[in-house]
Amino acid sequence: MFAADAASRGLGMTLQSVGQGTARVAMTITGAMVNGHGTAHGGFLFTLADTAFACACNSYGPLTVAAAADIVFVAPAREGDVLTAHAVERTRFGRSGVYDVRVTRDDQVVAEFRGRSRVIRAVEG
Repeated sequence: MFAADAASRGLGMTLQSVGQGTARVAMTITGAMVNGHGTAHGGFLFTLADTAFACACNSYGPLTVAAAADIVFVAPAREGDVLTAHAVERTRFGRSGVYDVRVTRDDQVVAEFRGRSRVIRAVEG
């Protein structure tokens, strides 16, 4: 799935690891990702976390999408920072799942993200 994700790869994200219900994705904050306050725009932090979430919830095989997600910004990130998003499955039930993603710079937490997933039925086309 990540190999076909032009958006994430276009932002310089790299998939560091993936396993059942877990994934780790890294990204360096570039000058184009910095807002008027001189910090990383929250949308880029969300996108990094969302990519790790997508890789983790799709690790079982069936096509899985986000049903909902939210993020808490804990600390600012700046140009040149290398961020890592580590997604971990909390629970799966029926066609749904809950995943937590921690975004860090070294050992400092930058953001906490929670995503809710849904396995979708194959669409014939």
